[in-house]
Formats: sequence, C-alpha cells, structure tokens
Amino acid sequence: MESINTLANYLTNHSASIASEVVDEIIGRFEFHIPEEEIIQAKQMYNEFIVFLADSFDDEEGSVPEVLIEWSKKNGEAAAKSGLEISKILRRYPDTRIVFADYMTKLGMEYQLGTQDVVMIIKRVNRILDLSINETVFAFERYKDHLINAAQDEIKELSNPVVPIQDKIAILPLIGKVDADRTDHLLNHVVPRIQQLQIQHLIIDFSGIMNINTEVAMYIFNIHSVFQLLGTEILVTGIRPELASRIVQAGIDFTTIKVFGNVKQAIENIQ
Repeated sequence: MESINTLANYLTNHSASIASEVVDEIIGRFEFHIPEEEIIQAKQMYNEFIVFLADSFDDEEGSVPEVLIEWSKKNGEAAAKSGLEISKILRRYPDTRIVFADYMTKLGMEYQLGTQDVVMIIKRVNRILDLSINETVFAFERYKDHLINAAQDEIKELSNPVVPIQDKIAILPLIGKVDADRTDHLLNHVVPRIQQLQIQHLIIDFSGIMNINTEVAMYIFNIHSVFQLLGTEILVTGIRPELASRIVQAGIDFTTIKVFGNVKQAIENIQ
C-alpha cells in the first residue's frame, strides 16, 4: 500500500510534466494533424486527469473527473459544428489507452507495485476513457440532432410559405412531401401567420405536392374549419386526379370548400 501511495504523491506533484509527456507521446503516434490549440487544451485536461487518478487510488471506482467530462463534451460538439465525423475523434482513443497503459506499467515497475495494483490503475484509466468516449458521442449526437431539427424547421418554413398577392389575399403553395409532422407545422405556424397578415382569402395550391396519403389529406382539409372560425375563406387549387380519387374514397367532404383547377381561376373567383 505504501508503494501505491508513493506513486500517487509522485503523480500529483509532477502532473503537469507527466501530462505534457503523455500527450506528446500520444500525438506522436497519430498519423494525422492535431491543431496546437487542441494539444494545449489536452495537456491542461490530462494534468487534472492525472491528479484525479492519483487521488482515486484510495477510493472505490465510481466518479469521473468533471474536467474530462466537459472536455469530452466540447470535443463532441466541436466535431458536430465543424461537420467532422465522430470517427475522427474516436480514433484517438486506442493510442491514448496504449500510452497510458505503457506509462503506468513502467511506473508500477519503478515503484515496485504488485500486479494487482498495476491492473487496477490501468482498468481505472480505461474506465474513465470509456466514459469520455460516451460523453463525446452523446454530445456529438445531441448537437447533430439540434442541427438536423433546425434544418428541418427551416425547410418547413420554406416549403410552407404564405405569399400575399393582393390586399387580404394570399397563396399557400404546398411543395414536396407532406407528412404528419409538416401538417402540424401548418397548424401551429401557418395559421397564426394568416391571422397576423389579416388574410381573408387563402388559396392553398396542391400542384407542387409530390406525395400525400389519405390520412394527411384529411388532416389538411380539416384545417379549413379552423380558418373558417377565424373568418378566412379557403380556396383549393392544383389537385391532381390521383389525389382527388384518394380523397373521394376516403369520404372527405368537399361541399364546403371551393376547388379550382389553378390559382388564376381562384383569384378571378375572389374578385
């Protein structure tokens, strides 16, 4: 026990120089470039990591240095922000494990540690690195999901544009594929926009729709009830024969909706 305590004191008192040596050796094994700023940050992080590791020799395995968690999260987010593949980050860990295992084995021999103590230290290092990988991947996925959701929201805005063409008249051209998520966007974002613009006549044009199922079609056509309550007249244009057939088969009631072949006809009807 005295030997491992002596090693712990050595690690604590020389953490900065050990961190620098370890990081330089890890970087030297890489076949790819690491920016100098990242190297400096890694040395600062591993300095605290080594102090934490030394303090943990007397503790039950469980906790992880907070600095490592934050560093791992930043790496994951930075990779996602820059469009880097997560594999570019994860490929650094095998060499990191090897360098730490070799370094701790060498120190174990110098301080005459038993095999069990050396194995305990290496296992603890590997466990902490595993948790670092987890935090890196989780942060990467969270930020990627954020980017994807933001892009999808932007696409929804662009594909559901409310276009005023005359006083109190606007066109809502539906473009691309319509699914349940997009119809929710119509209800939660387009309806308030129509109110804001004080639109009295809204022309919903279906000519740009690539794909739509009966359930979604029914949902869209039910939205006209909401507009009616708000005092907005709905006119529908651009319904292709195959969509019209599905709507009729689904029993959707068109009797309260004005339907026209194209936008020009709908505008003429309003005027």
